[in-house]
Amino acid sequence: MDPAAAVTPESFDLLSIFVRADWVVKLVMIGLAISSLWSWTIILDKAFRFAALNREANTFEDQVASGQSLEDVAAAAGERPAHALPRMLQGALKEWREARLKGPATEGQIAFLIQRIDRHLDATIARESARVETGLGVLAIVATASPFVGLFGTVWGIMGSFQAIAIQKNTSLAIVAPSIAEALLATAIGLAAAIPAYIFYNAYSTAAGKYAGRLESFADDLSTAIQRRLAGS
Repeated sequence: MDPAAAVTPESFDLLSIFVRADWVVKLVMIGLAISSLWSWTIILDKAFRFAALNREANTFEDQVASGQSLEDVAAAAGERPAHALPRMLQGALKEWREARLKGPATEGQIAFLIQRIDRHLDATIARESARVETGLGVLAIVATASPFVGLFGTVWGIMGSFQAIAIQKNTSLAIVAPSIAEALLATAIGLAAAIPAYIFYNAYSTAAGKYAGRLESFADDLSTAIQRRLAGS
């Protein structure tokens, strides 16, 4: 039977190409598919998380700007708020209350207290920034490595094509086309995994930076408000 006669349009659908592929190319394809699924899980999770964090931050900042006292806003947030902004407020007010219990403070004591508050706020910001950036490293790895892994599968598949030419002593395109299709599919899957990971890695890195800047801006305003209170006490 002529090998070329066995080649039909159905021979080039994705499932047929995968089934025919060499075991190395199959492993490459499966690995890339798993990487793509993993990255999309992170992408969707981050989309919901950033939306929720910014929505909660907007609500909290509106409460602070509504004219309520900081103590009332902090109390309304509960004992263990999930968002960083109320935690920062509660921590700063706790330090301020402890300073008031000790009576009038000297300038040196006030400066030391402000340093303590700033360290608390900076630590909270650092932990929150690390938390929101969790998973971005995976997107970076998928975006960087997937094209090269796919290329490895392509090179391996092309090597199989040349072996088929040598064994069958036939350079007909019908002989080598299936193997080339298998090889190119590995590259296509690699790019399909890498492109979304690259786009969303950059998008979420920017979003994480903006969110950290929002926390730092709130920390500066809060530190200024506490300093005014201390100066007036």
